[in-house]
Amino acid sequence: MTGTTVSVLPPATGAWREGDPVGDRLFLDIGAVTLESGETIPDVRVAYETWGRFDGSNAVLVLHALTGDSHVIGDAGLGHPTPGWWSGLIGPARTVDTDRWFVVAPNVLGGCQGTTGPSTPAPDGRPWGSRFPRTTVRDQVVVEAEVADALGIDRWAAVLGGSMGGMRALEWAVMYPSRVERLLLLCSPAAASADQIAWAAPQIAAIREDAGWHGGDYHDLPRGEGPHRGLGVARRIAHNTYRTAEEYDTRFARRPQPGEDPEGDGRFAIESYLDHHAEKLVHRFDAGSYVELTRAMNGHDIARGRGSLAEVLGGVTARTVVAGSVSDRLYPLHQQEELAALIPGAGEVWRIESPFGHDAFLIEARRLEEILGELLRV
Repeated sequence: MTGTTVSVLPPATGAWREGDPVGDRLFLDIGAVTLESGETIPDVRVAYETWGRFDGSNAVLVLHALTGDSHVIGDAGLGHPTPGWWSGLIGPARTVDTDRWFVVAPNVLGGCQGTTGPSTPAPDGRPWGSRFPRTTVRDQVVVEAEVADALGIDRWAAVLGGSMGGMRALEWAVMYPSRVERLLLLCSPAAASADQIAWAAPQIAAIREDAGWHGGDYHDLPRGEGPHRGLGVARRIAHNTYRTAEEYDTRFARRPQPGEDPEGDGRFAIESYLDHHAEKLVHRFDAGSYVELTRAMNGHDIARGRGSLAEVLGGVTARTVVAGSVSDRLYPLHQQEELAALIPGAGEVWRIESPFGHDAFLIEARRLEEILGELLRV
């Protein structure tokens, strides 16, 4: 069979929605949040998960990347379309030992797995959709600080973040220095570069130009009529920035997808691989959240409105470890070297030698164990 086969029509949105199985999620209603823009989102709800027991000083905040969520560890199942994205690193007797640490992982503001975002109900009961206001990484961190307050956490023993999560972790250390004891910045920058914004632009355009986008108000459409094609294209583009030419050439070369002929209307194996990742995402993520969070990442600049980068990073008081993947073509290693050079006491960048590019922060468990072990040592 040739071409992309989808056995089930994609939903208009892959978001978790009221009435879906809750799984391991917990929820906090934190009330109205005023954004940097001056707009207010009323009745913000945050979905989160926790592991371990809080003793007053052992809380660790784990911050997910663009298409991640609060399900950091655990199996896929009812309420959770994918298994935990750091399951090998967190849990009893793991590097982040939940017999020692109380781990908290929130779904980000603007996300789609239980926290208020484009797919969740606005005060009138309809999905926010196009009415969801523009948010920033700083807004996301303000919401996470509200979660910490509600949980009685005055100071995090550690804040851990990779990629978009690293942007939020850095903002935590700058916005609330007295509340962050340790800090891990993993495969993330001080500011989004022109190159990174350029890669994001066609992803956003693919979604917005999909006939199923409807200006962002598509959430109640029947299956197969949402902007899943555009979201799938966005995922294909993004995935190419997450991985490397070395991996692709070694793993796929120019081989055809088994049973298909690229000289006809069939696919190369690499095309089938990208199709697979696109199909998975449209069944578990929301196009509006993808646009909203990507725009927030584009706006990330830790020094914006605060002075020089050296001044801002020089004010970080957390004991900091910075790590990056040597093959990362999305957030290249020189961006982590810049962070390490300007944050007091950060030392040398921890290099992750990997063919997996940006996704090394999700894949290279053994090296991540070493990095986390260094950060969390007494």
